[in-house]
Amino acid sequence: MKRTISVMVGRGSVNHNSRKFHAKNTDPERSHLNMDYCNEDIKVVYHELFDEALQRYNDKQTRADRVITDYYEKIRSGKQEKPFHEIILQVGNLEDMNAQSDDGQLAKQILDEYYQGFRERNPNLRVFSAHLHMDEATPHLHIDFVPFTTGSKRGLDTRVSLKQALAAQGFKGGTRGDTEWSQWVRAEKEHLAAVMERHGIEWEDKGTHDQHLSVLDYKKEQRAREVAALDAEQAQKQEQVDRQEQRLKELAPAVKNLEQLAVQFSEDPEQALPEAGPLESARAYREKKVKPLWEKIVKVLRSVYRTYFDLKSKFERLQGQYNRVSERCYSYSARLDAVSAENKSLREEVRDYERLKRAIGPEQTSMMLEAARQQEQAEKERKRAARRKADLDAR
Repeated sequence: MKRTISVMVGRGSVNHNSRKFHAKNTDPERSHLNMDYCNEDIKVVYHELFDEALQRYNDKQTRADRVITDYYEKIRSGKQEKPFHEIILQVGNLEDMNAQSDDGQLAKQILDEYYQGFRERNPNLRVFSAHLHMDEATPHLHIDFVPFTTGSKRGLDTRVSLKQALAAQGFKGGTRGDTEWSQWVRAEKEHLAAVMERHGIEWEDKGTHDQHLSVLDYKKEQRAREVAALDAEQAQKQEQVDRQEQRLKELAPAVKNLEQLAVQFSEDPEQALPEAGPLESARAYREKKVKPLWEKIVKVLRSVYRTYFDLKSKFERLQGQYNRVSERCYSYSARLDAVSAENKSLREEVRDYERLKRAIGPEQTSMMLEAARQQEQAEKERKRAARRKADLDAR
């Protein structure tokens, strides 16, 4: 069987993860099924990681205002780095890996096995809180960590840095769409997929780095693909229109010539008659000259009119096809205009989203989005539960 893998940026609510309080989307009666790997005080972890480097840094300072008294508070109140990061990993979804099903138990086993190698794989990510939740709709794993780098040439020689921590582990970003974070997440997905494979589950990789794109970016990409498809289809339809126009142009002179020929024959047939010879009797003239000529004229006229009506019918059929193709082409143009307008609106929303990220910081924005997603998911689960209860009551 196949299952998806989801990796999301968490809000970093350590108290919620450790179940010091319960949200609406948790079932306290199943909380005993959760797995708590560690739950350390982050301030203690900061002392462990950075106190020696902080002392070396402070010893070099000649100005009192450059001395750092509390490194955790400096990072927490600053804008360059987050004090810690959280990822949430999930196998499958509510429909195929429900926490209360046998498949949900298998997901729990897979996530547990995956976590056992996490610290070894990530020596520059100091994990201080990790919890596997079975009291929500789908089993999932929260991992909170402090990223750090050593041997730094500026600031503390050991300091907080997500970018440098991942770079030290071999993930070096080159473009906006291929950052250290996106490379690392992809690698962790592959480690999780390897554990899944050992349990007979194939990773249904949909190729979405879309956990790292905003929803607006994703919609913008979708609309861009739509526009490209419509452009191609419109070009194809326009080519058909052009071919039909060319055929009509080629047929039009032939139809016109046939009409003129028919008119010439019908205006004054006597003009086409030969003169009678001297001493030629009327009967001989009629039988030898007029009658054969008339039969030839009738034969030609019949052929001309058959050809004329065939061409006229073909002309009218092509004209109808041309009109239909033109109408479809017009509808594609209208649709293309609508999609282009929607794409323009989405670009404005993306710019607003980027302004928001610059104003409150990308990490805070991610946390807010994740909170909104979890709230939406909880509301969906609540509605499903209400519907199931209503169905049971109706029976």
